[in-house]
Order: sequence, then C-alpha cells, then structure tokens
Amino acid sequence: MHNSVMNTARLLWAGLRALLVLTVVTGILYPLAITGVAQGLFHDQANGSEITADGEVVGSSLIGQSYDLPLRKGRETPDPDLMWFQPRPSNGLGGNGVNTQYTLLLSGATNRSADNKELIQWVRAAKAAVIRDNSTADHTVNPSDVPADAVTSSGSGLDPDISPQYAAVQVHRIAERNGLSVARVRKLVEEHTGGRTLGFIGEPRVNVLELNIALKELVAKG
Repeated sequence: MHNSVMNTARLLWAGLRALLVLTVVTGILYPLAITGVAQGLFHDQANGSEITADGEVVGSSLIGQSYDLPLRKGRETPDPDLMWFQPRPSNGLGGNGVNTQYTLLLSGATNRSADNKELIQWVRAAKAAVIRDNSTADHTVNPSDVPADAVTSSGSGLDPDISPQYAAVQVHRIAERNGLSVARVRKLVEEHTGGRTLGFIGEPRVNVLELNIALKELVAKG
C-alpha cells in the first residue's frame, strides 16, 4: 500500500514537472521567439501591414475600404464618393447579408452560381452603374471595357486590390472630378500597379487605399 502511494505521488510529480516545463517552453519561450523573429524579419507583416498617411495609420494593405458619401435619409446604402477610386463591390452585390461595406466582423460572398437569375440581375445593374458613374463629358465607358472585378465581390468580400483594367475605367472620372489631366491620373495608376507575386503568382493589381492616398497628395499639390 505504501509503495502504491509513493508510486502514485512520483507519477503525479513527474506529470506536474512535465506540465510546468511544457508550459514555459510552448507557452512562453516559443511564442516570444516567434514574435521576436517576426518583428525582426517581417516587421510590417507582423503588425498588420499597416498603411500610414500624414503620420497616422489609415488602414491595412490587406483589407479593403469603402469610399462613400454620408448615408442619406431614407437610403439603405450610401452612394459612392466619385472623387476617389472605388474598390470592388464588398457585399456580394448586396445579397449575402454577411459582409456589407467591408465590415470586418464577418466576410463572405454570395455563393450563388453563375446562372443564378438574381446574381445575373445584380451583375447587370452593377455594370450599368460602373458605365454611368465613370462616363464623363468627353469619354463614354464601353461596356466591353468593364472587367469582372468591377461588378463582383471577392470570395472574402474584403479584397484591397482592383485590376489595372478597373482602375483604367475610372481614370477619366477621377481626372474630371479632381481637376487633373487624364494623362497624370493614368500615370498615377501605372505607378501604383503591382505585378504578379514572384513574377508568376496571381495577377497584376492596384491597391486602392495606396492609390487614393497618392491621389490625395497629388490633388493637394494642385
């Protein structure tokens, strides 16, 4: 009986020591080491890929933002502020109820199939809005120039980037609204167009937040 109690006590003490050691190693030392490596080698990514403007953090390069006018009385959704480059639709074209206006609590798309009648109606309405909003007095957007990302949300609904083609569709409207030349705005887009990751992953893209920060600086210079 005495030996049984001693063996049990020894096993419990061994288990407790193992628990304490593993807690220190995996709960304290390992996280500290990983955090140190991340901060030392990948500082920007470890801190959320923050983007600053005028000395303040204004967002992340990984999360899209909306550029809208104040919500008008009687309206469910605000109108886009057409002085700025617009991102992809963030709410599955209005029907998923999961993520609207880049809300960060949840993300998701519509999960509707390509032949869904409601989705087809949304896409057509979104395409008509893109053509209407981006046509100017001296430039009319051709329906064939409207890319898919201008009328559909991404899988997460939080995509921070648009295609160079969608940015190009917005150039004339941006120039007109901000009193800039089309050539200067087009050059601004080119300067903020990123290539494929490692040269072969993904597609060329334009980060909308970074582009709008540059646009604000350009307008301020007159």
